[in-house]
Amino acid sequence: MTTPRIVRVAAVQMAPDLESADGTVDKVCRAILEAGEKGARMVVFPETFVPYYPYFSFIQPAVTMGAAHLELYERAVTVPGPVTLAVGEAARRAGAVVVLGVNERDHGSLYNTQLIFDETGALVLKRRKITPTYHERMVWGQGDGSGLKVVETGIGRIGALACWEHYNPLARYTLMAQHEEIHAAQFPGSMVGQIFADQMAVTIRHHALESGCFVVNATGWLTDAQIESITPDPAMQRALRGGCHTAIVSPEGNYVCEPLTEGEGMLVADLDMRLVTKRKRMMDSVGHYARPELLSLHADLAPKPALHTQLAASLPFPSQAGADHVDDDRIAPATADL
Repeated sequence: MTTPRIVRVAAVQMAPDLESADGTVDKVCRAILEAGEKGARMVVFPETFVPYYPYFSFIQPAVTMGAAHLELYERAVTVPGPVTLAVGEAARRAGAVVVLGVNERDHGSLYNTQLIFDETGALVLKRRKITPTYHERMVWGQGDGSGLKVVETGIGRIGALACWEHYNPLARYTLMAQHEEIHAAQFPGSMVGQIFADQMAVTIRHHALESGCFVVNATGWLTDAQIESITPDPAMQRALRGGCHTAIVSPEGNYVCEPLTEGEGMLVADLDMRLVTKRKRMMDSVGHYARPELLSLHADLAPKPALHTQLAASLPFPSQAGADHVDDDRIAPATADL
């Protein structure tokens, strides 16, 4: 597949609808169509944006957050389901690749999940954050390596990681080794303060340089009213401000446009895909700059289901004369991974 030389992308920073999961999905679909009208062929949203990032888990002790956690279960996304159908249709109408963070519900567990829809609206990747960070472990389960994949789309090879997964160099290298051209990064935003935004800036720029790819990063935003609805404690409210750094970075580590650090908005920029080759001509971390005979990575990308079943092959019912004996070599177990 030939990658276009110029690709217009959009990074969205907005507030979720804390009152309604459907409300957040409506905002997402409207933003996709708006970006499409502006000519964007890729749209990136924040981490677990639907229905919302579990901010409560950052400021509440586990013993008090049961009600909020259960409410998140009720509003979480099933994959596939109504949310993926709606977002896929919006992606198709806009003709854009969409990267959306959701709280995914899989029966009795929640996961921090990144969804990638291609420009036809098809869901081409579902990946779960491999290690939730600190307080997040009270909310989400762990993903496996099956989602550490780069997907081929009409605009190029796209990979994605969520938040502090970018501090895992082996996770990043797994995507780098698959030659990602555009990397979608997602962070929650509206947390921790300016230090979070500063660290984010260093992290995404470093990945762009090391991978030789573009990085499109999106962070969430909370209004003052939303912060006050999460906690009435002024001290805890301070923990839910700052930390926003929606940005688009070139393979040379430069901002393609000015980052968005406050309020809602949409960054739109044109990516010159020739810069990928320009950067890698000098330093290809997984090619001519690598030394695989000295240093290499073994990544287990197989799904890890909780249940493995072993079923006996269908056999003719033995005759009465031989009912007390069946040769072992007639029994051929079949293994199916569910």
